Amino acid sequence: MLTVYLLGEQRVSDPADSRVGPISSRAIALLAYLVLHAGLAQSRTRLAGLFWPESSEQQARTNLRRELHNLRGLLGADGALAADGPTLTWTGSPSCRVDVDTFRNERSTALAALADSDPRAFLDHADRAIDVYRGELMPGTYEDWVLDHREVLRRQCVELCGATVRVLRESGDVDTATACARRRIQLDPLEEVGYRTLMELQAASGDRAAAMTTYHRCAAVLETELGVAPSPATARLFDNLLGEHSKPGSAGAHRPERARTAVPTLIGREQERGEVHRRWQQALDGRQGLLLVSGDAGVGKTRLTTELAEIARADGAVVASTRCFGLPVPVALAPVAEWLRSPDLQSAIASLNPLWRAEVERLVPSAESWPRPATSRAMVDAWQRHRFFEGTARAVLSSGRPVLLVLDDLQWCDAETTAWLAFLLSLETRMRVLVAATARTDEVQSRRDVREALRALRSARLVSDLEVDPLTPDGTAELARSLGGRTLDPSEEAVLYAATGGYPLYVVEAARMVPGSDATEAGGDAGDLGEVLQRRLEQCSEPARDVAGLAAALGTDFDLDLLSEASDLDTDPLVQAVDELWRRRIVRPEGTGYDFVHDLVREAAYRSVGPPRRWLLHRRLAQGLELLHTGRTDDVAAQLAEQYRRGGRPDRALHYQQRAAEVAAGVFANAEALRHFRYCLDLLEAMPAGRNRDACEVEVRQGMSAPLTTLYGYSSAELEQTLDRTAELGQQLRRPTVVLAALIGLFAVHFVQGHTARAHRIGLRALELSAADPAFEGQAQFAVAGAALGLGRPAEAIEHFDLARGAFSDDYSFILGTRLEVHAHAWESHAYWMIGDEEAAAQSCAEALALGRTCGHPYSLAVALGYASVLHQLRGDDVALLASVTELRELCERYHFAYYSQWSQILEGRLLGGERGIAKIREGLAELRRQRAFARMPYWLSLLAEVQIDVGDVDAARATLDAARIAAEQHDDRGWLPQVPRLRAEAGPFAGGPSPRTVRERRIPTV
Repeated sequence: MLTVYLLGEQRVSDPADSRVGPISSRAIALLAYLVLHAGLAQSRTRLAGLFWPESSEQQARTNLRRELHNLRGLLGADGALAADGPTLTWTGSPSCRVDVDTFRNERSTALAALADSDPRAFLDHADRAIDVYRGELMPGTYEDWVLDHREVLRRQCVELCGATVRVLRESGDVDTATACARRRIQLDPLEEVGYRTLMELQAASGDRAAAMTTYHRCAAVLETELGVAPSPATARLFDNLLGEHSKPGSAGAHRPERARTAVPTLIGREQERGEVHRRWQQALDGRQGLLLVSGDAGVGKTRLTTELAEIARADGAVVASTRCFGLPVPVALAPVAEWLRSPDLQSAIASLNPLWRAEVERLVPSAESWPRPATSRAMVDAWQRHRFFEGTARAVLSSGRPVLLVLDDLQWCDAETTAWLAFLLSLETRMRVLVAATARTDEVQSRRDVREALRALRSARLVSDLEVDPLTPDGTAELARSLGGRTLDPSEEAVLYAATGGYPLYVVEAARMVPGSDATEAGGDAGDLGEVLQRRLEQCSEPARDVAGLAAALGTDFDLDLLSEASDLDTDPLVQAVDELWRRRIVRPEGTGYDFVHDLVREAAYRSVGPPRRWLLHRRLAQGLELLHTGRTDDVAAQLAEQYRRGGRPDRALHYQQRAAEVAAGVFANAEALRHFRYCLDLLEAMPAGRNRDACEVEVRQGMSAPLTTLYGYSSAELEQTLDRTAELGQQLRRPTVVLAALIGLFAVHFVQGHTARAHRIGLRALELSAADPAFEGQAQFAVAGAALGLGRPAEAIEHFDLARGAFSDDYSFILGTRLEVHAHAWESHAYWMIGDEEAAAQSCAEALALGRTCGHPYSLAVALGYASVLHQLRGDDVALLASVTELRELCERYHFAYYSQWSQILEGRLLGGERGIAKIREGLAELRRQRAFARMPYWLSLLAEVQIDVGDVDAARATLDAARIAAEQHDDRGWLPQVPRLRAEAGPFAGGPSPRTVRERRIPTV
């Protein structure tokens, strides 16, 4: 069935017909107009003039005919659109569903049922109507005819929500009524009656804390959007719910009515505001990128991005905001997950292709998809990181509307999020998406991941920098006047500027420190903002200070449920304490909970807690997190690890640190996974020696191996150290399977490093141990075969490759990361070539490529292409070499495969020839050496020597071949050694293959 979406998005889809793709914005607008005027004949002349007012009448009619032709092709001949001479009429049909029609019909049926006193039928149809209303009509469109219908439909849904809440309350279903009341607030966030209704429902269910949060959110929205406070009726209801008419001396008596000074307007930022406007307009025109707002802490960066968010919302954009926190190990992709949870994106994600929706649910599991998809197997699944990034990026762009992603405190961002942002912004041109990030200038330079990501984005001209400086003396005085309500004399202005340095946060905090005083009185001797914040916290009641310290110990935003679990306070005093912190503007509503108004305020609150008390708070927070996330602690594993670590429970911290690593690996965040594993090792160092500690260390070391291989390659020194230690511990614990798996990894490490004889010995040892565990026999045979070939024993290698293939079928090596059957066929082709059986070599190579293309595993295909490229070069088939090396390069670039990427680079240089070819080969060799990957070095150097001979640089070629001979001797790399002296003596083409000059004479296209 064809479905037309006009509520919350503008899209046409038909799951049963893959030919239905995007249609023009003008076509969908025309379709919407006809649907909204269903049953009414519309003049073609009027439609042409309405939609193409700038065109001549003839051209407008031509345009209309074109769009109608497209619509008829989309709708088919089912009569949904009736054309009767000079008019068009939307009549609808069973095979075409329009969400607006569905909403109208369900709403009418619901109201009819309500009039007939049939509450069950009313609720059924009302629920369907509310569900189909996924957002405002045709977001981002502002023609008058759209605006009129948009407001009518929105108002109808708001009223239907109100009626539904009343019916549900009468039936006693408070929980469902509460959810519907929340929906009403989403539809009309400026109508106070919705907040009052929700507060009453929350209080009726005994959740006074939630009622308080609702009131705070209401006040924040009204203050931000309208510059007003809640009405007396709303404030009175809140007072009654919280029992504010309490006896003297109760917690309610501490409530500071005057502490909430006005939110500061954007003052003294005309130039910065102009830049923000300009950059957003560029994004609307299709120039995607990153707007980086940088400056010192407290200079007003967030206020500028808030202004930008308001501009974007007014333009109908999807706006999603989040922030990073200064945690020791950031939660991988937490900002991306928060963006994807935003309501606008959630509605669009629901209609994503299931392939991409599955990738989104790796990061943001839905209730239906829980538990999370299976965790990553690192090297085996490394290629899926690209698909995961693409799926989540498609989700962000799926609404079809302009998108603004706001990210506060980029300096604390995790590596995977910065990589994801780079991927998103480089997807394609003309995307209407802008990322606005704030960063502290001094700290962003100290974060290598962030610094390198910004450098890459700048090189692609995707970054616009906006430096924010402190206010001028005039701007400082103006801001103080907006807060204090009176004009300062010149001496007061001078004192204020000297005390605050023009930093808006300093000015605002000085004004708020003493309710009712002006900024100069509060800030005259407050040169240190920390002192100002500390003194303002000291003005709070003792319960409020205790709650502030507890919330600060968490290090992130927080909710009342967690505070209730971790605090000494009963519910009523806790609610009143949070209310006091809100009224003093120490915390603000954030998401479903609260956050400090600034990180500097959080830091001040944490400093106010003594070390022994901190230890207790962290432990209580950890226990509270466990209770609140029973059965789903993976969601907060990193937080639990940190809280238990600071709370003096290293055993519990170790457990959750390891789970956090595994969760990070599940979304391909290998750098973050490795950081967590390293923290595990630090925790283990502090534990008493013994078998239990060794057993824990084995698990951690085994978990580390795969992300180490993915990040740094087979030849990584840290990977070697990790595998050595794993094998040692496995022996001590008498776990032969652990030893065997570590030996398979060590074979790969030493072979790629060029320790061929050592790799062979390790392979033989693994083969001996595999007798007790046949599951590893195939990998052990594979290791012996590969090392034997490197030692120049091709016949032995063929024997073991054949035995390896007989021992496994669909197996993957989690260390090598490949489908072993593909890898074995590919490598064995070289062994056949070495014994002179070119037919068998070609057959083995073809089998590897065929299986690599059908197994659905890009990394295995890259391996097959790498070995095939070498074989083509050895056989002198440069046409086949060009094709395979080009495909290999594209595959490595797409999925960021190292090592084989250098193979393609060197072989491309061999094809290219000349000085450019020499430079390309040298670049590839330098990168292999940087990776400590010396396997096959005599062969790679021989290729370099060939091209040097071709350009006439015989002396350089001889030096290169001498280096190749030395490399062969140093690394026991005997497989390629016979070719080196032959080439050295003949100073001719390698192994009888055509020279680069011959390749060019054949006019074979070069790379």
